[in-house]
Amino acid sequence: MPQNNTLIFIPTYNEVENVEKIFNDIKSLNLGADMLFLDDNSPDGTGKVIDTIAQNNPNVFTIHRSGKLGIGSAHQDGIRWAYDHKYEILVTMDCDFTHSPSYISDFINLSEKANIVVGSRYMQKDSLATWNLFRKFLTYLGHFLTVNMLNMPYDASGAFRLYNLKKINPAIFKLISSKGYSFFFESLFILYFNKITIVETPIELPSRTYGTSKMTWKDAWNSLSFLLKLYNRKLFRKKTLQLN
Repeated sequence: MPQNNTLIFIPTYNEVENVEKIFNDIKSLNLGADMLFLDDNSPDGTGKVIDTIAQNNPNVFTIHRSGKLGIGSAHQDGIRWAYDHKYEILVTMDCDFTHSPSYISDFINLSEKANIVVGSRYMQKDSLATWNLFRKFLTYLGHFLTVNMLNMPYDASGAFRLYNLKKINPAIFKLISSKGYSFFFESLFILYFNKITIVETPIELPSRTYGTSKMTWKDAWNSLSFLLKLYNRKLFRKKTLQLN
């Protein structure tokens, strides 16, 4: 059973080189938080490492899924689990050290000012200094499109966030349909549309420590297609974006 009111959620797929280190780094912060890992049946054995960690640490929990079901659906499952287990604060982050655990305390402190805290890659110069030009181009293009098509002035495509669950109606998440990377901008837009307060905090985003990026050209194309659909909902079907 959960021991604390704060949960840190980390989805994994082929992160065997990172998962134990990120667990130890978070544990060393002494945040008084539980951790939930969700693994999509990683062929590299990540799930077995997570099980070993959970067996030795009563504040670590695991979800195992049958395969790669989409990063968005992973976050939906993690958010649902957090609500079901009565957590008040949920922090979501990647396992590859592009999201440094050192920022988590800042996120928790800022949750007193807003109900969503977003780690932003665009608030300070050179946040993406170690990224190659192609990845920078895609990232800035995505940011330009979400800002101008959704009129939402936030870093909307990142997974490093805090949700103040005690202040957010869980029914809002049922309005979110994306199973893939577009979950991030769709969820933030729907939360914003429903007047959930949002604050950003600057983060640096280094390249992955180990392994390779999970995003493919197909993911990028699907995200663009979904953005166009969401823009259409914003223009013509606003009722699908808000709670009754």
